[in-house]
Amino acid sequence: MTTSITPPLNVSERVHSLHARMTLEEKLAQLVGYWLDQNGVVAPMQSEMTSGIEARGGLSEVTKNGIGHYTRVYGTRPVDPQERAAWLWEEQRRLKRETRLGIPALVHEECLTGLAAWKAATFPTPLAWGASFDPELVEEMATAIGESMHQLGIHQGLAPVLDVVRDPRWGRVDECISEDPYLVGTIGTAYVRGLQSAGVHATLKHFLGYSGSQAGRNHAPVHAGPREIADIFLPPFEMAIHDGKARSVMNSYSDIDGIPMAAHTEYLTELLRKKIGFTGTVVADYFAVAFLEVMQAVAENEGEAAELALMAGIDVELPTGKTYLEPLAARIRSGLFDEAYVDRAVLRVLMQKEELGLLEKHSYEDDPPHTIDLDSPRHQELARRLAAESVILLANDGTLPLSRGKQRDVSKIAVIGPNAHQADALQGCYSFANHVLVSHPELPLGFRIPTLLESISEVYTEAGLTVPDLVYSPGCEVEGDDRGGFAEAVEAAASSDLAIIVVGDQAGLFGRGTVGEGNDSESLELPGVQRQLVQEILSTHTPVILVLLTGRPYAIDWALDGGDAPVPQAVLQAFFPGEGGGLAIADVIVGSVNPSGRLPVSMPRGVGAQPYSYLHPILGGPSEVTAADSTPLLPFGFGLSYTSFRYGKFIAEPSVVAGGVFSAAVSVANTGEERGTEVVQLYGHDVSASITRPVAQLLGYARVELDPGESARVTFSIPTTRFAFSDRTMKKIVEPGGVEVWCASHAAASPTRQNAAQASGNAITNLKKSVSKKLPSVSTPRIVVEITGDVYPVTPADPRIVTVQKLMEPQDSTSGRPVERAGIRP
Repeated sequence: MTTSITPPLNVSERVHSLHARMTLEEKLAQLVGYWLDQNGVVAPMQSEMTSGIEARGGLSEVTKNGIGHYTRVYGTRPVDPQERAAWLWEEQRRLKRETRLGIPALVHEECLTGLAAWKAATFPTPLAWGASFDPELVEEMATAIGESMHQLGIHQGLAPVLDVVRDPRWGRVDECISEDPYLVGTIGTAYVRGLQSAGVHATLKHFLGYSGSQAGRNHAPVHAGPREIADIFLPPFEMAIHDGKARSVMNSYSDIDGIPMAAHTEYLTELLRKKIGFTGTVVADYFAVAFLEVMQAVAENEGEAAELALMAGIDVELPTGKTYLEPLAARIRSGLFDEAYVDRAVLRVLMQKEELGLLEKHSYEDDPPHTIDLDSPRHQELARRLAAESVILLANDGTLPLSRGKQRDVSKIAVIGPNAHQADALQGCYSFANHVLVSHPELPLGFRIPTLLESISEVYTEAGLTVPDLVYSPGCEVEGDDRGGFAEAVEAAASSDLAIIVVGDQAGLFGRGTVGEGNDSESLELPGVQRQLVQEILSTHTPVILVLLTGRPYAIDWALDGGDAPVPQAVLQAFFPGEGGGLAIADVIVGSVNPSGRLPVSMPRGVGAQPYSYLHPILGGPSEVTAADSTPLLPFGFGLSYTSFRYGKFIAEPSVVAGGVFSAAVSVANTGEERGTEVVQLYGHDVSASITRPVAQLLGYARVELDPGESARVTFSIPTTRFAFSDRTMKKIVEPGGVEVWCASHAAASPTRQNAAQASGNAITNLKKSVSKKLPSVSTPRIVVEITGDVYPVTPADPRIVTVQKLMEPQDSTSGRPVERAGIRP
């Protein structure tokens, strides 16, 4: 596909003047990064791709024509932040002083779970953000991350990940937010706002379709059709660009229908820039340009790879200038490539540097920071609070919380499992500990991160309770088949009043660990012999609390639906909850926190149903026409509480013009004895459309915190664009017709009513019934809202976000029930 070379708009006179003075070599230097510390393995094929590009002659020689980016100044190896900041300030001054044009380098770092640098706070992984359903808190976290980065002279963060989960076998699931595009978009946009409020540019990744790779294999081809790309993978990016004003985008490694995204003009230019209106810079995922030759074989040499990427719309080659320097210069000098593509990219890079203040005369003339605290009490409080909101209670027979449940008199607890006393197990793949520090075992983590074993004593003490005797036994490793520790673990459990078993994943990269980049899985069973360890402990008949510390959802039907076999008394799911995760899980176990996390992904029953999404049409789920059952073990949005909630009268406007906004409202009451938070989920279903539509779709959500007996009226304002889809001509529209709306505690709380047996007059039935289990749930009746008028073409100016208003309802002093007043409906 050919495209005209359209230069950026709104270029300042300063940028035009600077660009006009540049030689070809100086232009190309602005389009590449330089990786100062290239040891270790923190990117795919890092050693192969960086061979031969060390700094011969030092940085003065490398940067003689200037430099675009410095790659991971703080995040490639453990460096003292204060010493490195002093070095960086002096290095930037040198670039201003010694290079002809005096342009400082843009410094970028990873920051998905906090700044990926030694001694910096580690926050929950994005899958935990999704479990919190709390964009405001995620924005607060991102602001704190951005402030730390800005203090250190970092300009761009390579986050957030906006890939929509399609297959839990994929290793990078822990970097994702959810399987629902709207939840990904709202949470991801909040992160963008927070980071950029601190003066650090966010980078949306991975554009586009990366998480849809074949069989959940990293970098594998993507076979998604254009409608799945447009309606599932694209919306989070649109939201973060339009509503979050994101300033950078990073490409996906994968190809879509045979065209690698790093060379995909249709997506990187026609869609991203011309249709969506993105005006920032597009940076290459590490070595993605070189991979066009080496891994995807669509270019014969490095120069052709650079040409394809630059034409497609990748402005900056990261982490180094392997192809955009001499290989590209040679093609331009020989007349094989139009320098106008270089000019287009250089103008964008200079505009970004201008926006960040790097072109100002006073940049880096101030002193570097003398006092740096990358894990302040504020960081620790935020990390613990977000972790606490992300913990999901999957099952509970009344054992939890320990301070008030069946086991309130427990005096001895066995804490068992490979993740019970491992700080690494609390952190995701892109934490500094699991990404880099694993190669430096002689060094401490550099910040406080109590394990769950350590946290139990601390939380009991904080609550003013007597600390039980704790006995610890790991039982086994996360991986491997060694059962040598089983006997000790069984003895510990048998001699205790209660056993807390902590199992799950070890995050890492490229075969180092069980989940993370390059750690895809062929199975959804817990790694190693962890399941067998749990079952051995269950056989002692000691009450068990099972804690899952994982980066993906696993098939744990044996722990929830054991049949005649014993099952744990309670099950908690925590997706790599970060440095405050041990304390947060202990808070939930003891009862200092009432769990409010909800599943951001469906909990699979088995690997054979994958890929699966709750956003399926009728025939995408279980039905009479197939004996294969895709019913998840637990549905999207599921999560229990220590209290109970009731939904009162639900109303919705009966009709709305296509393109307009309608309202729906529900009363939510806390009918239990504990203060708690209900995550009210508003769902919709297009009754009849011109293409197949999901049986249930999250429209909006609200966290509602209530004391016992309290009630609140929650009102949603819903743009009809929440029902938009790409029609048969691939135009995004809102179609007139009836749509159902309802409120529920999870996606399966209001079951669908369609089935093939009814449609066929029982001519089609299936002897192998799908799994049907009654789950704890609350839901309202469905209401049909009629969307009227003509088909409405959706534009970027249309609202995308469901807004929420929460109003406390007055209570009757005698009955405790809400009282109907003017304007307030019970």
